[in-house]
Amino acid sequence: MTTDKPISRRRQIIAAVVGNTLEWYDFIVYGFMTSIISKLFFPADGNEFISLLMATATFGVGFFMRPVGGVLLGIYADRKGRKAAMQLIMAIMALVSLLIACAPPYAAIGVAAPLLIVLARLLQGFATGGEYASATAFLVEAAPPHQRGLYGSWQLVGQMLAILGGAGMGALITHNLDQGQLESWGWRLPFLVGLLIAPVGWWVRRHMDETEAFLEASQPQAAAPGLGGQLQQNRRNILLTIGLTIPGTAGFYVLLVNMPGYVHRQFGLPLDQAFTIQMLAVAWMAILIPLAGAWSDRIGRRPLLFWPYLGFLIMIYPGFAWLADAPGIERLLMVQLLFCTLLGLAFGPAPTAVSELFPVRVRSTGVSIGYNLAVMIFGGFAPFIVTWLGGRTGSPIAPVYYLLPSTMLGVVACYFLPRGRPAAAAIAPASLVTSNAASGESS
Repeated sequence: MTTDKPISRRRQIIAAVVGNTLEWYDFIVYGFMTSIISKLFFPADGNEFISLLMATATFGVGFFMRPVGGVLLGIYADRKGRKAAMQLIMAIMALVSLLIACAPPYAAIGVAAPLLIVLARLLQGFATGGEYASATAFLVEAAPPHQRGLYGSWQLVGQMLAILGGAGMGALITHNLDQGQLESWGWRLPFLVGLLIAPVGWWVRRHMDETEAFLEASQPQAAAPGLGGQLQQNRRNILLTIGLTIPGTAGFYVLLVNMPGYVHRQFGLPLDQAFTIQMLAVAWMAILIPLAGAWSDRIGRRPLLFWPYLGFLIMIYPGFAWLADAPGIERLLMVQLLFCTLLGLAFGPAPTAVSELFPVRVRSTGVSIGYNLAVMIFGGFAPFIVTWLGGRTGSPIAPVYYLLPSTMLGVVACYFLPRGRPAAAAIAPASLVTSNAASGESS
């Protein structure tokens, strides 16, 4: 019995991370292909800047559906289970990959082409709206009480692996294909890869076990208020989730998704080398995040959110200014490693920190609402706003003007995060808490 438990938990982590990686890969690879998609699906009489704005705006359109998907899929996960919701999300994303991979360009079918892309992005937004909260709740509830930070951190490791895969595909095709090949068929390859491996993600999630915490919390409780009443009781925690998510999501979409295309357009750095730098920085984050998550189990979530975000706030301007002063691949690598180190330290405890704010019965819904509102406002249109700021101001450090206020809001939110760690009963099933108490374990 004692040997089965760790094996089962390892399977839970692997199942969640593999599916999560495939899920976010499909969503992120659109951001990497924006410069090509803009020419093929959003022509603007030869004005490449307007085409790019339209494509990045379409990237943001999907985020309008994220709160909707977050609420509906969050409710579904809180009622039917984390496993059922995560399977449904994977199926939707497979459909999206099919739509984008097979979409004819504007030259072939006219206005129907951008409409297909918009539809695909709306479906992507709906699906990913429920992914973060469902996967995070699953991981945190499957964890031993003293390892919730470590287990929750694997949610963002999955996202880093997705970026790594997307950047790897971007580097591969931009290095080996010429511009004509990229625009005629090469840009479809990353989406076809996502389509081919989607069944693997669905199969993996099909064989997950539901968490004990959810199974116990789903038992009828006569005195428990309804969903609306419980969310009303947790409105402060929803606001806190929004604040804690803002700097991470702004940094994620500006530095991890938009950065290769931005330095290529702004500084003329080779796109394939920019993708390679991105892969190195993100690989470092994938290593650092679980270490930070485990560290938060020892010292608490708050210090590992507050101090890295404060450091990021201080270093944003000098980092970009140094890169703009003498643009080069070496400087890009050093700046990205600095930023990714600070963000990686904060990303480690972040999923568990917001999950611990909510009771099991409304965890997926509560986290979904707070997380997706922050991502919709500060993440989805980040590439569009940064592109617009660059064109409007002519400044080579336009991302700074977006990242500074976003990070400041997160630093303020960290101040209101509860100190210390919540009791084991906040996450773990009652049977596990009782067992740990009897054996003298401390959470």
